[in-house]
Amino acid sequence: MKRLAGLSALALIISSTSGCGWIWGPEGYFRDRGSDYLEAQPTKPMELPPGVNVAKRLDPLLPIPRNVADDTAKGEYVVPRPQPISAVADASDYSLQKSGDSRWIVAQRPPAEVWPVAVQFFQDNGFRIDEQRPQTGEFTTAWQQGSELSATMAKRLQAGGVAADSEARVRVRIEPGVQRNTSEVYVVSAERPAGSTANVDFTNRSVNTGVDSALVDEMLASMSRISEKGGSVSLLAARDYDTPSRVSLTEDGSGNVVLNLGEDLDRAWASVGRALEQGPWRVEDINRSLGLYYINVAEKAERKDDEPGFFGKLFGSKPTKEEIETRAERYQVRLSKVGESVQVTVEKNINTVAPAETARKVLGVIQDNLG
Repeated sequence: MKRLAGLSALALIISSTSGCGWIWGPEGYFRDRGSDYLEAQPTKPMELPPGVNVAKRLDPLLPIPRNVADDTAKGEYVVPRPQPISAVADASDYSLQKSGDSRWIVAQRPPAEVWPVAVQFFQDNGFRIDEQRPQTGEFTTAWQQGSELSATMAKRLQAGGVAADSEARVRVRIEPGVQRNTSEVYVVSAERPAGSTANVDFTNRSVNTGVDSALVDEMLASMSRISEKGGSVSLLAARDYDTPSRVSLTEDGSGNVVLNLGEDLDRAWASVGRALEQGPWRVEDINRSLGLYYINVAEKAERKDDEPGFFGKLFGSKPTKEEIETRAERYQVRLSKVGESVQVTVEKNINTVAPAETARKVLGVIQDNLG
């Protein structure tokens, strides 16, 4: 009935007019007003009533410029379209990421290109590389005191908490990022008294947060400078990089399709959320504490530029809530921490897994959008 009423209204409007000049013509309601300013005329300056004094002089709010090239121009004038803003020029190849006390660098480059830049940073600051494993994306420095490093680095380490009579060494790990052709750089330091021969092992997570934060900040600034000049590529790292893939689509022991992400839960949550927003469905709700995204695969994503136009609203093309509920196909995408990785699964509800075909389709789209 709504669409029939819209058609009737449109037919009545058309039949009651002999033409569309009153709508689209030079004097129509929807006429182009882009050149109206050419007909504008100056008005007399504002005058105050006699006897009224003000402390500040009243100047025109919209004065006419004196350097107008031609004030006699007539006719239509097409305003040129603005040039698109270049986001690439302002975007950096390297950025800092944080999660709690942890800090790491995300590079918009593959590990083979990040490796030589990271090594160069430590060598330029006086560190001696003790062991390099480009195949696994790791290198460590030798035990050194601050006096053996560059003056800037020595000050940053002392400010971070390294005692003047202590020795420190650093382990750098470069891993493939979640998105294709990106990398993540992690720095962990270890400290021992000067002259000691104790073998102090590195921890998986940062313990000396002050020192590691100082190293990450300095490395980020150095990498950004080097990338502007152009860098090299580690052919060994590119050829034999054997760090396992960060994203893989597999099946669990029960035969259910799962997507494995080799990262912590906070970053996995953000990455999957961005991937879902790009999918051919509507994200209706989220529950961060339970690790759930609620999607409706029967509806397209809501986007600002998809608002119906004049005729779309007139003909009632937008579905009603009843129509949406009738055809709804709702599922929940669950993120679960499993060991050092995160598993993503698709469920019909908390007690029922989604059909294998649906789960594979949804997780496959997520995997593609992470690339």
